[in-house]
Amino acid sequence: MEKTPASTDKLSLCYHCGDTLRGERVEHDGKLFCCSGCKVVFEILQQNDLCTYYDLEKNPGRTPSALEANRFSFLDDATIQQQLVQFSDGHTATVTLSLPAVHCSSCIWLLEQLYKLDAGILNSRVDFLKKTVSITYRQDRTSLKSIVILLTSVGYEPELSLDALNKPKESEITRSLYYKIGVAGFCFGNSMLFSFPEYLGVDASEQLLREVFSYLNLLLGIPVATYCSLEYYRSAWGGLRKRVINIDLPIAIGIVLLFGRSAADILTGSGAGFIDSLCGLLFFLLLGRVFQSKTYDRMNFERSYTSYFPIAVTTKRGGVETTVPLSALSRGQRIVVRSNEIVPADAMLLQGNAFIDYSFVTGEAAPVPKVLGEMIYAGGRQTGGAIELEVMKEVSQSYLTQLWNNFRHSARELGQLSELSTTVSKYFTTVVLAVSLGVLAYWLPKDTVTAINAFTGILIVACPCALAIAIPFTLGTTLRVFGRNDFYLKNTAVIELLSKIDTIVFDKTGTITYAKRSSVSFTGTELTSDQRDAVFSIVSGSVHPVSQMIAEHLQGTKSIVDGFTETVGQGITGTVGGRTYRIGAREYVGALAPATPVNETRSYVSEDGRQLGYFSVKNLYRDGLPAMIAELGAGRKLAVVSGDNESERPRLQSMFPQGTDLLFNQTPTDKLEYVRSQQQQGKRVLMVGDGLNDAGALLQSNLGIAVTEDVVHFSPASDAIISSTAFIRLAEFLRFSRLSMRIVIASFVMAFLYNLVGIYFALQGMLTPIMAAILMPASSITIVVFTTVTTNILARRKGLLAWRS
Repeated sequence: MEKTPASTDKLSLCYHCGDTLRGERVEHDGKLFCCSGCKVVFEILQQNDLCTYYDLEKNPGRTPSALEANRFSFLDDATIQQQLVQFSDGHTATVTLSLPAVHCSSCIWLLEQLYKLDAGILNSRVDFLKKTVSITYRQDRTSLKSIVILLTSVGYEPELSLDALNKPKESEITRSLYYKIGVAGFCFGNSMLFSFPEYLGVDASEQLLREVFSYLNLLLGIPVATYCSLEYYRSAWGGLRKRVINIDLPIAIGIVLLFGRSAADILTGSGAGFIDSLCGLLFFLLLGRVFQSKTYDRMNFERSYTSYFPIAVTTKRGGVETTVPLSALSRGQRIVVRSNEIVPADAMLLQGNAFIDYSFVTGEAAPVPKVLGEMIYAGGRQTGGAIELEVMKEVSQSYLTQLWNNFRHSARELGQLSELSTTVSKYFTTVVLAVSLGVLAYWLPKDTVTAINAFTGILIVACPCALAIAIPFTLGTTLRVFGRNDFYLKNTAVIELLSKIDTIVFDKTGTITYAKRSSVSFTGTELTSDQRDAVFSIVSGSVHPVSQMIAEHLQGTKSIVDGFTETVGQGITGTVGGRTYRIGAREYVGALAPATPVNETRSYVSEDGRQLGYFSVKNLYRDGLPAMIAELGAGRKLAVVSGDNESERPRLQSMFPQGTDLLFNQTPTDKLEYVRSQQQQGKRVLMVGDGLNDAGALLQSNLGIAVTEDVVHFSPASDAIISSTAFIRLAEFLRFSRLSMRIVIASFVMAFLYNLVGIYFALQGMLTPIMAAILMPASSITIVVFTTVTTNILARRKGLLAWRS
């Protein structure tokens, strides 16, 4: 193996991961790699005859992170093992791990060949949609720690967070719905079979057969009218207690009357009842609820601060490092936080150069340098080398935890959701009750039997089951359309809120700008190729984010750097080819003060004391942002609230409509209060943000959307999660939400027409079992077909779904 300089006139790609080779490259077996980590993975695969991995897809690998075995020492803790391992009999164990790096068929192939890399692994199965791998292994031949180290060594480091230890496997509500829909479906099918004598009009001589089947139907109707209908009774009663008529109230009335009249008809021998219709209605209603409630299992919209913290932390005592569970961390302990790791508790800096990225908490993009003895707050991410700190507060007492808990008190109540169904059900119930009571009063003096039949018949046939089905199937289909476009909603009620938004508040950093990309340009004397390579070599040795951005921009050839020094918060110095370069703040370099105020981050450069110019580092706004803003701003109020300074105000003023509120240096509480002030003016506010600093505003808003680079990674509590790649389509999603609500209204009209036909027969006391068996399921099936087909067709026309050939 040898290292060779990468060519500057022709870019080469890493054989393993496909990244562009910059600076020095690693060569092995005639193949080029971007780093020794990728080379090591290739060697592991080559030694185990697994290089078929590269035949499945070109450059399929992931660049492995720097691996330190002691990082995973906490996995030797028996308590943590018990929480992570799903099954163990003392000999064989099964564990399911989240692997965010899984992205293609090659990943699946490699991860299912793990038994060839570790003899203790019996088998492994990948769930690509959830990005998880389930591994069964022999506990006497390998360990959970060894498996995690193996996965990390081949570029698939598992996501191990404190929150993952207590994550529920499946919602109890969803599981209960499955049970109920199974019972309703069983009863529906059998009750229709038992009702065939009525449908076919059997001879009177078969009266005994009709009675037996009627009683069997009645038995089938009992679990449907009780167990399967329980949630409708609870919802209706809950609404009445709050003096609200929701759509479940007329449904509950209809269920009770449908079963009550059927029981009366069967027990008195006056008829066969409507048990088959009752079972059919509950089956479709519950099917709609499953369709509505089934979201994305790998998404967790209800976040706690534990989902941001690691499971364990490295402590140091007597010069010896050990790893302990985060729950065991206490005040006074000395901890080690390495590059890109989270500070887990409020602590004092004891050793090392700290560059703390607080953007996730404050929104300020620039890392903050810290000096020895200074307090560093939980939630900050160390962007420099390893540092040592002394814990000043326990995790539960830290600033981040208190901030999170304060935000949770701002969470909206569920009462504001589903306004359309609540409004329709209120008027619908009033009209139906008025009509049925009027018919009862009309027929009662003339014919008591007809009066009772007409009264109950209207309430039965006018049960708004089709209305209740229209919303979940229309919006449930829309939810899945959005999901295919990387826009994941907490539930279908979010779509209704999206269609009514009139104010949109944006965070800036990581939301309307790229989280990990910036625009870099150089102003001054044009750099020669030697100067470019020298500056590239020096900034490549710095861990500061600005230096890394400049290195990414230059992409030069590395040279030997002598006398490299880095002054915290000031800049870096190094000598290349006998010339000394200083790169950093204006005062550090000795550059002249600019004639006008600077609205950008600048990094000045000097060679042997002579100023060469400066690099400008600006936020890079997402592609297509101006067009999206123009569409969103039509008829809506827009605002930007940011924790950053005002350097970007001119660019934002040119991008957003005139009169847009542009607020900077905003704390998390300031953002929350701004959203609240808009709501007090009667606005329906959509908040769009990406970090913990936006969590309060996301929860306070009428609707909160969290933007994330990876939907399976941490994002603050919200009503929706949108991938950063799909963010630019936000205007399309809002437009389609309004279109979905129009489909709902159209399906309501269809349902009302069905009800009018049914009421016509009920008014005359002619609602027979056969007529109910035709009208009521037919209306439900029609609504299901209309809503799902129409929504899919319109989604394809709007470019949200691909047409199938």
